[in-house]
Amino acid sequence: MGWVLLLLPLVDPPANTGGPAAPAARSQVPLVLAVSTAPTPGEAAASQDAPRTSPPVEPQQSAEPVDPDQASGMPTMQFRGFSDVSYRLDDESGTANSFSIGQFNLFITSKLTDKLSVLAEVVVEADLGNKVGIDLERLLLRWVSSDFLSVSAGRYHTAIGWYNTAYHHSAWMQTAIGRPLLFAFEDDGGFLPIHDVGLSLGGRIPSGSLGLRYIFEVGNGAASRSIDDEPVQNVVDENNGKAVNVGLLARPAGLPGFEAGISVYHDTLAPEGRPKIGESIIAGHAVYQASGVEWLNEVVYVRNATADGGPVFDTVGFYTQASKQFGAWRPYFRYQYVNAPEDDPVFPGVGLQHGPSVGLRFDVADSAALKFQYDRTERRDLAGYNSFAVQVSFTF
Repeated sequence: MGWVLLLLPLVDPPANTGGPAAPAARSQVPLVLAVSTAPTPGEAAASQDAPRTSPPVEPQQSAEPVDPDQASGMPTMQFRGFSDVSYRLDDESGTANSFSIGQFNLFITSKLTDKLSVLAEVVVEADLGNKVGIDLERLLLRWVSSDFLSVSAGRYHTAIGWYNTAYHHSAWMQTAIGRPLLFAFEDDGGFLPIHDVGLSLGGRIPSGSLGLRYIFEVGNGAASRSIDDEPVQNVVDENNGKAVNVGLLARPAGLPGFEAGISVYHDTLAPEGRPKIGESIIAGHAVYQASGVEWLNEVVYVRNATADGGPVFDTVGFYTQASKQFGAWRPYFRYQYVNAPEDDPVFPGVGLQHGPSVGLRFDVADSAALKFQYDRTERRDLAGYNSFAVQVSFTF
């Protein structure tokens, strides 16, 4: 599903012809959890960006009574699960080689009417302190008027860039073991507002073979008073200003599998003890996924400008990733770069990070993958380090 650099959650997911994490033969329709009920035909569209999965399981014929909720016309919830287990070793000082469990992700959808649906993503995960917690990563009520307008309300993945709305909380869906540095989650040291709470709109623009689409999002934005605060403002905004993100993307009919887009995000931040900061984020991407080939390219520019003519802090980042499917095997390469000022009051600790990743994905089955990945990371004023990881990811 890839929304591209903008709120893909509002637009129809792009065709996955030969995509890395999900061959074209896989369906986006989740498994149905109801007795004697086939998968809802429009569920993939209703969920707008449902994870790519193996074909749905045909329900078994049964003499059991029909579910009373279905008999009365009540909506049916559908579940799909994702998780992974990894082993990582590296030569960074102070880091121990470790096994780790990944996010236990429950993807839930329900079609309420022909135009109204619900999507939720609940994740159980452990932090670096080995404590396990539960996060509601996404919760959206979505109304689809037509191909030209859909409206979602709730907590969503911001449509900044392509990756953030193409791949959510599932390592199995992704080619590589981890997300690019640019799109690391907030609680994993990421510096972009990956999640937000508010409204998002999107749809097609009449444009013939250009395949234009638009995105508009308005939400609370990211917390900025203290780095100890929960980064996503789920209930209370720290100020009256709202974050706004607008974007435009194209999927030309003459280039199946290709998508390009640009988005502009703006918010006003209020770090504790400092003047307000106007944050602007411009993101652009060009991606191609077809015929077993994957080529992803994204660049992001962040400008944090202190109010009343104070200092300006510029952060830039990009990544490029390429892979090719050979039967069940998919070798891949990624190079990534992020450079944030050391004294940026919004991004403390990000600094300069860059380096290559080389990996190999093997699809053990339609629902499980084994990955091997080597990373080299260079940093400003710190020694570079090497790391190697093995991961098994799966859906159920």
